[in-house]
Amino acid sequence: MKGEDIKRLIPQREPFIMVDEFEERDGNSAATALSVCPDNYFILPDETLAETGLIEHLAQSCSALVGAQALSKAIEQEHAPIGLIGEVKHFECHRRPRIGEKLKTTVTFGFTLGNVTMATGQTFVDEELIADIHLKIFIQ
Repeated sequence: MKGEDIKRLIPQREPFIMVDEFEERDGNSAATALSVCPDNYFILPDETLAETGLIEHLAQSCSALVGAQALSKAIEQEHAPIGLIGEVKHFECHRRPRIGEKLKTTVTFGFTLGNVTMATGQTFVDEELIADIHLKIFIQ
């Protein structure tokens, strides 16, 4: 899924959309992508994406998976579910991506209790791991 179709999966809108491709792998994992562009809200003066932008990209990747799960359960859905970061348990940025690079991310859901889900994610540029995260997300 690409372009405007992403908006069916996530509640965010421009200029804060941080996922531009989505591919569900199975019910609990997905692959996403983001091309780092100069007009991205999280671009720093040194033309790299801020760590907060990486966290937002990983969180929106989780949100897109939640949206895909919801769409598979309901024929019509007016809005994508809203996911909130409950807690970042671990985040490591190995390096900040530069303008022109394409982020490829895999997110996986683990244990869920009520509306809280444990998730992990890894972001790569080509074959290089640039960030990984463990977080709790709260889904409304």
